[in-house]
Amino acid sequence: MPLDFIGNNLLPENINFPVQYEPTKFSKSKYVINGNTGEYLGIVGNGFTCASHSDFFTQAHDTISEHLGEEFCDSMNVSYRTARNNAWVMMDMTMPNVLRKIETEKHSTTIAPRLIALHGIDGSCSNMVFFGAIDFFCTNGMITGDYDKIKRKNTSNFSLDKFIQELQSSVTDFYETADKLQRWADTSLMTVDVKSLLEAVIKSERKSEKMFTLYNQEVSTRGRNVWALYSAFTNYASYADERNGFNLRNTGNDTSAQSMWSREQEVAKWIDTPQFQAIAA
Repeated sequence: MPLDFIGNNLLPENINFPVQYEPTKFSKSKYVINGNTGEYLGIVGNGFTCASHSDFFTQAHDTISEHLGEEFCDSMNVSYRTARNNAWVMMDMTMPNVLRKIETEKHSTTIAPRLIALHGIDGSCSNMVFFGAIDFFCTNGMITGDYDKIKRKNTSNFSLDKFIQELQSSVTDFYETADKLQRWADTSLMTVDVKSLLEAVIKSERKSEKMFTLYNQEVSTRGRNVWALYSAFTNYASYADERNGFNLRNTGNDTSAQSMWSREQEVAKWIDTPQFQAIAA
């Protein structure tokens, strides 16, 4: 059976709190407050309202379970990442029962559907849901450029109409994406100047050089193909440490989770460039 999701039971304690407000000295704004701890989380306009994390993620999860069914949702893995002192939360769901293999001459890996929901209570983001996949060999997350995001204004009543419509086509989308990734695994880059391609796609010279190094590491495992290049991209979006050399700068502002999510969106833009599309066609 699909996982029964009860916000108060399964949501981590640090993000399971009521949202409260308090007027500021400026008549057109108010404070956003963690109702459990009393911590001030941000300042928003007087007209701003939002659901609590618990209400939003419970509604999203219940809708996913209902519309995707048992095959997708049984044994699903759910994790949370937070930023801005728990005002920004990302729910990352993986469906390990629905699998596809991606194979090269050197390597085989398995991918599964992935769904991400974002929620902010301090005005830092709208309610958004993204579809993608997870590579179980290296646990790289993938949000591809042609995956639509479902976005709604951050109000207390989250409209799920478009969300449900997209969910109903997400099964087909996943299999089509898996077919595309297999084509990338079959597409050789032996005659492609990948270093120059990266310099064109990634505007930072330092970043493109580091990405070329990471690509060559992926080549040693997956072979010299488009799949290896894409895996280097998703590695960058999944890790920020000595494993890939793309460490995050510590700003002290509790934004690491947001920064890693920004990397996933950056990767989606890279694979949408004409240069990448030309080698992936």
